[in-house]
Amino acid sequence: MNKIELEKTFESFSDFNVLIIGDVMVDAYVWGKVERISPEAPVPILSCVKRENRLGGAANVALNIKSMGANPILCSVIGDDEKGKDFLQLLSKIQEEQYGIVSSKHRRTTVKTRFISDNQHLIRIDEEDTHELADKIELQFIDHIKSLLNKNTIHAVVFEDYDKGVITQSLISEITNLTNKKKIPILVDPKKRHYKDYKNVSLFKPNFKEFVEGSNLDLEKGDLEGLFTEAKKFQNEMGINKLLITLSELGVFISNEKTYEHIPAVVREIADVSGAGDTVISVATLCLAAGMQAREIAAISNLAGGIVCEIPVVVPIDKKQLLNESIKLFTSN
Repeated sequence: MNKIELEKTFESFSDFNVLIIGDVMVDAYVWGKVERISPEAPVPILSCVKRENRLGGAANVALNIKSMGANPILCSVIGDDEKGKDFLQLLSKIQEEQYGIVSSKHRRTTVKTRFISDNQHLIRIDEEDTHELADKIELQFIDHIKSLLNKNTIHAVVFEDYDKGVITQSLISEITNLTNKKKIPILVDPKKRHYKDYKNVSLFKPNFKEFVEGSNLDLEKGDLEGLFTEAKKFQNEMGINKLLITLSELGVFISNEKTYEHIPAVVREIADVSGAGDTVISVATLCLAAGMQAREIAAISNLAGGIVCEIPVVVPIDKKQLLNESIKLFTSN
């Protein structure tokens, strides 16, 4: 792609409505300084300087979709609690309508609290429920998503699975069937519980560890030919069009069953890998919806994941920076 084509494609993102289904959470941060060790136990004392709440999980995908200029429609189930109210307040900043969110008295809103000193994570505390949705709320949630799919023009659907219980086997089956009938691209960022439930999707994006564990494989990360052999088997078994595997320091791998591409990682100063996977699936979604080829999808998504790793908190991708780096990448080859 040349500079003009990239600019036009990035501009086209503003025309897209993306439905995101998955586990949402509040990413809470406590920043401070450590200057001494506790006299009560051999642990550091963090003097708190600042606290902040941010959108996390599938909501971070929505945030990235928004930052790229598209319109996210986030669908999830949160707790009917104070943290749920905090989440809705955060969501209101990027999504005027919150009709995709269902509240339940039978769940807690997931909160991950990170304590940070000098850009280093000291500890993370998780507050969450991970049981799957009860029958009544599951049916309500599925019907709710179907209604959104039928009432809105949707250009892509993303399953952002964090294994917290919002995504169930029935939900995957029913929404995938409806979405395929409507010929809407389906993209998946999987986790272990429902790894093999995502059949007949447009793009499946595990990381390397998830892929080898999910398929019970014994592979070295750098064995690209071996990876391609197993990728083809998996795609054929699952009916997956494109398989995008993130390889951390080795970049990304993408297969369409006939061929594969390996995109090396760009050398960067890594501060925090949290949220990078959310960014990769978000950018891949928009690139796929815009009709890009497999190599282009992988290359731009790889750049996006690297960019957000340079910042020591979970942040959305900067569209202008990503466009500029994409232009440099494609015009230098």
